[in-house]
Amino acid sequence: MKFRPCIDLRNGKVVQIVGGTLSDETRDSLVTNFESARTPAQFAQTYQADHLYGGHVIALGPGNTDSALEALHAFPGGLQMGGGINPENAHTFLDAGASHVIVTSYVFSKGRMDMDKLNTLVNAVGKERLVLDLSCRKRDGQFWIVTDRWQNFTEMPVTPATLENLSVFCDEFLVHGVDVEGKMQGIQEELVTLLGEHSPIPSTYAGGASRFSDLDLVKDLGNGRVDLTIGSALDIFGGTIPYQQVVDWHKDQI
Repeated sequence: MKFRPCIDLRNGKVVQIVGGTLSDETRDSLVTNFESARTPAQFAQTYQADHLYGGHVIALGPGNTDSALEALHAFPGGLQMGGGINPENAHTFLDAGASHVIVTSYVFSKGRMDMDKLNTLVNAVGKERLVLDLSCRKRDGQFWIVTDRWQNFTEMPVTPATLENLSVFCDEFLVHGVDVEGKMQGIQEELVTLLGEHSPIPSTYAGGASRFSDLDLVKDLGNGRVDLTIGSALDIFGGTIPYQQVVDWHKDQI
């Protein structure tokens, strides 16, 4: 298990938000936990110095391309890129230094997986450089993949069969527990357990981490097979979990 860092971008700035409040409709509904004066490149350089590979840069809406490229250039091969990715722009970010591109909304159409689009994307970038974002919300006792700024439910549940079927198209999964994302009220243990027991490929969970002990909790629930991203709860994002303590924990795992 590894700790995976993040650089979330909103209007070109590094932020932490409450995930379920993100929308294209209005900025008034967005709940922002933190906005940093540090540049994306400075965060990327910090992660590089601490040998934290496999983190993600996420563009939360338009206006983030320059900031994203700045981060990718600062840590070549060390970060994945997500947010508005499609076959036409994917290589812009890969050529800038992204190790992978992360995709959700592009491969869904009217709530269903569009296999033609998925195959087009795989052909464009290669399975080994693709991460599928299976970020999800719970409804009627089951986790369902959500798209379009995490506002729209798809018809695809996160189940063992889904994980098995989609694993042949990508290198990793990224899964935000959207209902708890940014709230710092605890992880979705059931979701971590599901990933640990059934994901055939590496997976990273994000959402709700609130204390240092969540690292060991995810390691236990995920059978050591699920990596963890911590955002709002880290002191570098205005939280209380010491970033350096997390880095030291990560180094003890590898």
